[in-house]
Amino acid sequence: MKPTFVHMFAALSLLAAAPAALAAPVADPYQPQEYVQFQHADWTKNASIYQINTRQFTQEGTFRAATLQLPRLKELGVDILWLMPIHPIGEVKRKGSLGSPYAVRDFRAVNPELGTLTDLKAFVGRAHALGLRVIIDWVGNHTSWDNVLMTQHPDWYAKGPDGKPQPTPWFNWDDIIDLDYGKPELRRYMTDAMKYWVQEAGIDGYRVDAAGLVPQDFWDHASRELRAIKPVFMLAEWESRDMHREAFDASYAWTWWEALHDIARGRSDATRLHAYYAWNNKFYPRQAYRMLYTTNHDKNAWDGTEFEAFGPAVDAAIVFSFVSEGIPMIYNGQEAGNTKRLAFFERDPIAWKDSPYTAFYKKLIALKKGNTALWNGEFGARMVQVPNNVPQQVLSFVRANDKDKVFVALNLSDKPARATFENKLQPALHHGAYRDFATGAKVDVGASTNFEMAPWSYRVLVK
Repeated sequence: MKPTFVHMFAALSLLAAAPAALAAPVADPYQPQEYVQFQHADWTKNASIYQINTRQFTQEGTFRAATLQLPRLKELGVDILWLMPIHPIGEVKRKGSLGSPYAVRDFRAVNPELGTLTDLKAFVGRAHALGLRVIIDWVGNHTSWDNVLMTQHPDWYAKGPDGKPQPTPWFNWDDIIDLDYGKPELRRYMTDAMKYWVQEAGIDGYRVDAAGLVPQDFWDHASRELRAIKPVFMLAEWESRDMHREAFDASYAWTWWEALHDIARGRSDATRLHAYYAWNNKFYPRQAYRMLYTTNHDKNAWDGTEFEAFGPAVDAAIVFSFVSEGIPMIYNGQEAGNTKRLAFFERDPIAWKDSPYTAFYKKLIALKKGNTALWNGEFGARMVQVPNNVPQQVLSFVRANDKDKVFVALNLSDKPARATFENKLQPALHHGAYRDFATGAKVDVGASTNFEMAPWSYRVLVK
């Protein structure tokens, strides 16, 4: 029936009489809104990450052999164990004799070279019994050429100009082909596959390979689905604030590594890091864990060990990764002082040996775990710059809360430095009675304090 003028007038009168009942509540646009929309699992607040390249971690290269090493990792003090991809590896266009673990042939199966699903469950169960958490590598952007999906759902793959599946454009990843996240069915499949490993194997989250090459809204939804099962830890191999809003606890601090590497190679001075920390302070949310490391599987295999990358600066770089804002990561073998580039496509077991780096890492992990100022994200304290007289050489800062405090000075140069400190905004910021992390000696810091610092040396004072 066509409405009359009377009907329309009556309807408008009702709307005018009761606007509050019909209008949806609107948030005050002038009130600040919380950017991060999830909470970290409590067990991540002071955690350190340990990456396991299962193929090279033991002589056997299996989950069973790795399980026997878990008490040692517990003794080291790490908390989150990251297993590189556990899935069967593609054979078509395989690189080397064993192929890349990142060329996945089946997202719901275990690589038989590493063991069985039962072996994986036993590894996770033993880790949990020791108070450790386990995350696995997830390769969402692409698959091997012979992944089971190529037979079952060939339409789920991105197509090149020739209308055929293609590797990720511009990279030399010719052993893989890209998935097409414009397909809702693929999104459901991948989300369900990620949920499967949490539910079936009991894992505690994921390190996501090339996370930024997959649409952000996929990760946002998938992470919500995973956290509905249990608290998980999500690490993105990417450097972006957007990753932290709904999906990821942690992301890579690529620019931190690159800046420190340039400094160690003599291409920049210590002030190169100022831009990184300015962005870290103002652009990233407090809740973001930015992963700091001196090497990982990519760096070790393709660019060299941490000793090659940082030379005489390596110890200062390692210390920096634990006392800076961020979540630190150790690549397997670093605690043994491994000086070998581990082969990526072949078996190349780590040569385990006694090393002073074992005690070094153990001491750093204990410092981070015990000193609340050094905890991750919003659980720890902000880095506040303490200006000094040689800023091109020395980076100095304080991290402090109501309970704990550290004063750090790093000589990031190949020359000796005599550093004096001041802070015109907060004159007494770095003053106080401390214990020297390296020596255990008591140190009183006041207005006249200066440090005589050898090249590439560090002072970490703990209160």
